[in-house]
Amino acid sequence: MYRDHNNSELNIESLNKKVILSGWVQKIRDKGFIIWVDLRDRYGLTQLVFDTDRTSKDIMEKARELGREFVIQVEGTVIERESKNKSIPTGDIEVLVEKLIILNISETPPFTIEDETDGGEDLRMKYRYLDIRRNPVKNKLIFRSKVSMAVRNYLSQKDFIEVETPYLIKSTPEGARDFVVPSRMNAGQFYALPQSPQTFKQLLMVGGLDKYFQIVKCFRDEDLRADRQPEFTQIDCEMTFVEQEDILNTFEGLTKHLLKEINGVEVKSFPRMTYDEAMQTYGNDKPDIRFGMKFGELNGVAQHKDFKVFNEAELVVGIAIPGGASYSRKDIDKLIEWMKRPQVGAKGMVYVKYNEDGSLKSSVDKFYDESDLKAWAEKTGAQPGDLICVLSGKANTTRGQLSALRMEMGNRLGLRKPEEFAPLWVVDFPLLEWDEATQRYHAMHHPFTSPKEGQFELLATDPGAVKANAYDLVLNGNEIGGGSIRIHDQKTQSMMFDYLGFTKEEAEAQFGFLMKAFTYGAPPHGGIAFGLDRLVAILGGQESIRDFIAFPKNNSGRDIMIDAPAELSADQLKELHIKKLS
Repeated sequence: MYRDHNNSELNIESLNKKVILSGWVQKIRDKGFIIWVDLRDRYGLTQLVFDTDRTSKDIMEKARELGREFVIQVEGTVIERESKNKSIPTGDIEVLVEKLIILNISETPPFTIEDETDGGEDLRMKYRYLDIRRNPVKNKLIFRSKVSMAVRNYLSQKDFIEVETPYLIKSTPEGARDFVVPSRMNAGQFYALPQSPQTFKQLLMVGGLDKYFQIVKCFRDEDLRADRQPEFTQIDCEMTFVEQEDILNTFEGLTKHLLKEINGVEVKSFPRMTYDEAMQTYGNDKPDIRFGMKFGELNGVAQHKDFKVFNEAELVVGIAIPGGASYSRKDIDKLIEWMKRPQVGAKGMVYVKYNEDGSLKSSVDKFYDESDLKAWAEKTGAQPGDLICVLSGKANTTRGQLSALRMEMGNRLGLRKPEEFAPLWVVDFPLLEWDEATQRYHAMHHPFTSPKEGQFELLATDPGAVKANAYDLVLNGNEIGGGSIRIHDQKTQSMMFDYLGFTKEEAEAQFGFLMKAFTYGAPPHGGIAFGLDRLVAILGGQESIRDFIAFPKNNSGRDIMIDAPAELSADQLKELHIKKLS
C-alpha cells in the first residue's frame, strides 16, 4: 500500500493517527534542527515535519536529500500544527515522519510547479506533464471531466444512446480542409479524419436508433486561435421524428442542467433572435446579450448633409459607449488607432460626445448641427455622459468592425462578467452564402441542412433569400452549439447538391452512400453539436480553451512537447506510396 489517505483528507480529528502518504515534494524548508516538507498529490497538500528531537538521524539525513518534485512515501503520526494554515483543508495538522522512502528522484523542474509560476507558455507547453501538476491546469481538467459526466448523465436519462463512429472516413467537402491519412493497403488512396460525424449520425437515424449522442474528436485543418484547435471535441447529437422546437427544448434543458449542476446558476430565459436581427442589432450572429450597446442605423439621419464619407456609404451605423463622454482626445485617438488595426480594418471613426449637461460635440461639427446629433443619440440610445462611435462603409464589413468595437468596450468596461450567463438561440440563418472567390453559393452550415418550410422553390429564383431550418445556441457571445433539421429524402438532397454546384458524378462519388440510404425509408431527423472545449471554458469563466485540453497544440498547430507534426522516414514514405517533393 503506497497510501491510506490522500493529501487533503487529514484534519484535527485525525490527531495521533498512524498514516501512510505518498506524493510529490512541493516545497522544503530546512531550519537545521527541523525540516518541513509540503507533500502534494492531486487532492491537496499535507505538511510533513522532520524534527531532530523526534526523528531518527537516518531519516533526517534522507530528508536532506529531498528536492522539488521528488516522489516519496512516508509513514508517520498526525500531530497538531503550532502555526496553522487556514487556507488549506489540512492546515491544522502535520505528519511527524517516522519512515521515508524515496520512490523516484527528480531533476530540478524548468519552472516552479506552483499556482503562480515563472514559466512562459511555450516552456510550459513543452513540459505539459509538469504543467498539469499545477492547480490551475489540473483543476481545469477535473472541471472538464465534471462537465462531460454531467452531459452523459443528462442525455442518458433522456434515452439517448451513445454510439462511436469511425475516425477513418472519406474526404467530403464540409467547409474546412480535411486532415488526410494515407492507406498502405490501398496504394494512392487516402482516408480523411472527420470534421464531424455528420453523415454517420444521419445514417444512425436511418438505422432507427431514434436518439444518438457521442462525445467525439473532430479534426479541421484550419488557422488557429485561442478558442480553436486542429483537433477538438463535440457533444454530437441527433434525433428522429422531431421538428426544430423539439430540439431547442431538449437542449435548452441540457444547458440549464449544466449551468445548475456545474455553476449553481438557474437560467430560465432562452430568448430567440433571427440571424437578420442579430446582424442588424449586434453586427454578428453570436451576440453577447449580457450588455447593451445595440447598433443604431443612421443612414436616414446622417446622409442628408455634404459629408461625402457618409453619403457614399452603404451603411452608417453607431453605438453609444456608457460614460465615454469623459474620454480625453488622447483616449479617443487611441480607440481610433485600435479600430485601424489590421484585425479590425476600419479606416477611421466619427465620434460624438454627449456631455452630462446635454450638449453634443462631434468630430464632424462642420457638417452636422446639434439637432442632427440629437437624432444620432436617439437612434443609438445614447444618454448624457455617453460617447457615440460611428462607422460607415459596406454593410457587412462595417457591422463586423463595429461589433469588434462593441465587444472590446464590453471587456474594457467590465460588462462581460464571467459569472453571468446569458444564453440565446439564433434562428433562421440563410441556407446559402455567396462566395466571391468561387463565384457561387455554398451551404452556410452544410449541404444536408433543410430549407425552411415552403422556401425550397426560392432556390431557383432567389437562392440568397432562402432561410435554413437551422439554429445556433449562443452563450456569452460564443457559439457553443449549432444544428439543423436535415434533408431526409433522396430527391430533395439531390436537388440541393445541384444548387450547390455538384455534378451528378461528384455528388454520387462523395455522398452516394447517404443518398442510397435515403431510398430505404429515412425518417425526418435533426440534431445539434456542442463544442465541448468552448462550452467547458465558458462554464469555467474563461475565453481560451487551451488550458481545458490536456495536451493542446500551439497557434501553429504544433505539439511542442512531442515535436509533432514530424517528417516520416524514407522507408515509411515508400511503404505508403508517397513521393516527397523537394
